[in-house]
Amino acid sequence: MTRGEKRYAGIHLLIDLYGASHLSDIAYIEKTMRHCVEAAQATLLHMHLHRFEPDGVSGVAVLAESHISVHTWPESRYAAFDVFMCGDTHPEVCIEIMREAFEAERIDVQEILRGEVDE
Repeated sequence: MTRGEKRYAGIHLLIDLYGASHLSDIAYIEKTMRHCVEAAQATLLHMHLHRFEPDGVSGVAVLAESHISVHTWPESRYAAFDVFMCGDTHPEVCIEIMREAFEAERIDVQEILRGEVDE
């Protein structure tokens, strides 16, 4: 992936959702993560999500191009997603998909450029 004149192994997005909904609904979370994978043009290898009692979901979508992970705190209406992708993908599309799907009142995104590589 290229930013300016530099190439990187991948882009890692840390996406924090505040005032979010549907954070205990494991099927909804899986559907949204699958939507992100497709929209980003990534390749899903495996997905595993776990629902905690009484609330919360943690899990990961393992991609050929890296991963998407999630941890939710429904009681606080907060979710943390990591979207790390390399190759010919578009991880940034996941930001708006997650904002809309989880009806987030606020979203904070940090972009980390991983692994500067030579041309």
